[in-house]
Amino acid sequence: MAAKRDDQMTLVAFMQASNVTVYSGSWRCPSSAADYLDLRYYQRVARVLEEGTFDLMFFDDRLAMPSIYGGSSADAVRYGARPIKLDLTAVLGAAAAATTHLGLGATYSTTYYPPFHVARSFATLDHLSGGRAAWNVVTSVNDAEARNFGVEQHLAHDERYDRAEEFIEVVARLWDSWEDDAIVGDREAGIFADPDRVHELDHHGRYFNVQGPLTVPRPPQGRLPIIQAGQSGRGRQFAAKWADLIFTGDPTREIAVDHYNDQKQLITASGRDADAVRILPMVYTIVGETESIAKEKEEIFLDQLVDPRASLALLSEVTNYDFSGHSLDDEVTDELIDSVSGIRGLVQGVKKHVEGKLTLRTLAKHRATLLQGPRFVGTGAQVAEQMQDWFETRSCDGFVIAATHLPGAFEDFVRLAVPELRKRGIFRSEYQGKTLRENLGLERPARIA
Repeated sequence: MAAKRDDQMTLVAFMQASNVTVYSGSWRCPSSAADYLDLRYYQRVARVLEEGTFDLMFFDDRLAMPSIYGGSSADAVRYGARPIKLDLTAVLGAAAAATTHLGLGATYSTTYYPPFHVARSFATLDHLSGGRAAWNVVTSVNDAEARNFGVEQHLAHDERYDRAEEFIEVVARLWDSWEDDAIVGDREAGIFADPDRVHELDHHGRYFNVQGPLTVPRPPQGRLPIIQAGQSGRGRQFAAKWADLIFTGDPTREIAVDHYNDQKQLITASGRDADAVRILPMVYTIVGETESIAKEKEEIFLDQLVDPRASLALLSEVTNYDFSGHSLDDEVTDELIDSVSGIRGLVQGVKKHVEGKLTLRTLAKHRATLLQGPRFVGTGAQVAEQMQDWFETRSCDGFVIAATHLPGAFEDFVRLAVPELRKRGIFRSEYQGKTLRENLGLERPARIA
């Protein structure tokens, strides 16, 4: 049975296989490790997170260098605004080899990867990690990604989700194409597997034609936990139908409560158990031995090191809109938002909750880290208290923790905040299961017949 929602919070670490975290100025932090092109870097962070009994190490991804702002990738390269994005297959394999319990999540696009490739990659990772893989379903957001895959223009917003619906159905059926007991392994009789328990799909849909079966047996988790972060109306509906973990970006607790209640209602309306789906806002946790140390870190790490041109380069990327033709004092109007074909909910969320007119300068400041959520700043006890307040007021089911720099931000959190969360009885002291599904309290799903 699914675990009760209010037992303990879920914690996810937000990662990039990149020179930066979600914060584009992180590479400039004096204590940031610079060996992000070495697999041992990711293994080091993974071990820290497993020591802190995090549920999941999650990697965001994009399939293009930011190049929409000013029609060039020059500023992204110059200011280190995520110009590097390593392939996640190797990165997650390295993290799996370095850990035993930590969940391993990755972003794979439903717009540019074929379903068979995604199903095989994640089924393989799930087997090799002992059932610890998760898939973040994204529809990809901009034309630069399209051109990297030989397509002149990105699909329209709603059509991306139409494609994603069929994509995820095909992937689920591919994972289920092997029955759990298909492998016989009878050496004496010379029978490896029962062909009657391995099934073709023969799928012919609007977007995909897939024969199957998958070349990997059914994953240990049956079907992998699904992550989704859609903020628009269509994105929220998609998450309600498919997601086990929903990432959000809510700047205040009051806003988070409204979002939480709305999303849970959508999940229930889709016929699913809302308590089994975790809603997790992204937050920065800046922890220090004293409050003054933590506030000094916040000032230096988050408010001084980011270049506004880096912020605008990333903002243009995720909204699929070139802001270089605007003055920083131009108003972000409804008409401008309607012209955005990328992550509309990102801009709509800021506009909705900023007093007065929203200018590009204000939007850029809000999105300087590509994180709309709150900052929890202070000692371990103070940060734990803020997290407990959000959790117990049903603003969320846990958190996606973003880092100002690596590996230090997660080391500080594990050393100073995790013990305080455990004292309060709202976070585990050890892993309870072997698979990610077990640690999330999720049932292993039955096969789709």
